[in-house]
Amino acid sequence: MPRLHRQNYYDIERIIEFDFVRATEAAALNSLRWLGRGDKEAADAAACDAMRGMFDLMNICGEVVIGEGIKDEAPGIFKGEQLGTWIPGSPPFDIAIDPIDGTTNISKGAPNSISCIAAASPEEGVKVALRDVPSFYMMKLSYGPRVIQYTQKRGDALQLEAPIAETLAIVARALEKRVQDVTVMMLDRPRHKEIVEEIRAAGASLRMIGDGDIAAAMAPSLPESNVDLYMGIGGSPEAVLAAAGIKCLGGEMQCKMWPRDEKERKRLVADGYEKDLDRVFFADDLANGKNIIFCATGISDSALLRGVKGQGTKATTHSILMRAKSKTVRFIRATHDLQTKTIRLRSDQREHII
Repeated sequence: MPRLHRQNYYDIERIIEFDFVRATEAAALNSLRWLGRGDKEAADAAACDAMRGMFDLMNICGEVVIGEGIKDEAPGIFKGEQLGTWIPGSPPFDIAIDPIDGTTNISKGAPNSISCIAAASPEEGVKVALRDVPSFYMMKLSYGPRVIQYTQKRGDALQLEAPIAETLAIVARALEKRVQDVTVMMLDRPRHKEIVEEIRAAGASLRMIGDGDIAAAMAPSLPESNVDLYMGIGGSPEAVLAAAGIKCLGGEMQCKMWPRDEKERKRLVADGYEKDLDRVFFADDLANGKNIIFCATGISDSALLRGVKGQGTKATTHSILMRAKSKTVRFIRATHDLQTKTIRLRSDQREHII
């Protein structure tokens, strides 16, 4: 029998995309039992185990270019890890992954936790689809399509480091709101003290979250989220995942590396990133090209997705699936029969009843 050669599908990501959703669904369902149990490492380990188990069934050559776990010193899926069967001829994918964004929220039983994946298949002219940012944190500003359309019409643009009152005024005009009706979402952190004071001084509404800034950064690009702007300092891997989703939604994101201290700044300079320290990265700089898909499943309720809802022997998951090329946005509501539904775990390579 002649050997099968790799099939060069033009839109390979559209063929495999629902398997990525199955991976985030499995992670969400397997971590749910840790909701409110005070053990974020156990929740993360459960999500990783289920996600790896689903990838073990996928005929792809996946390489993790942006992983998680190192920043949180928790169980994780790490950069350089291979996911998929790696059968010769299987399509290659670069993968950015966060089995749980919002592990602290899960441990506390709080809202705003999701499981998410961004993946990119090779594309002509694109050297790095998902950028691995070397800094621990980035300063972030994200906003939706209406703000972009308004600034393009006026011939100006939002600036990441512009005075906050000026930014809020532009967003208010773009959305035809009063500044006091503009809602800003931000991580509740001591490092944001001055930004919080400026937002409140301008009169805008502020929604503080404990953790999980991927969903939060994407929220302004969703018309029904009731979030107009996201700003603040958060993790760099989360910025790239959010950028992938924001691109699919037609929004925009601006980010800049934010060294935590002089030691990190010197390390970045020594590693050759001095010029990038002052660079403002846009969504397309972090998630480059059109062959990008983003999917996420809610674990607990967020501005992006409802969490897993259990009732008796059934559980309902809420997921989002998007492609940058077509900007098609699918919201997927799935009902799982817990008496028959199984999840494959990497730890023992077996199917398990939830």
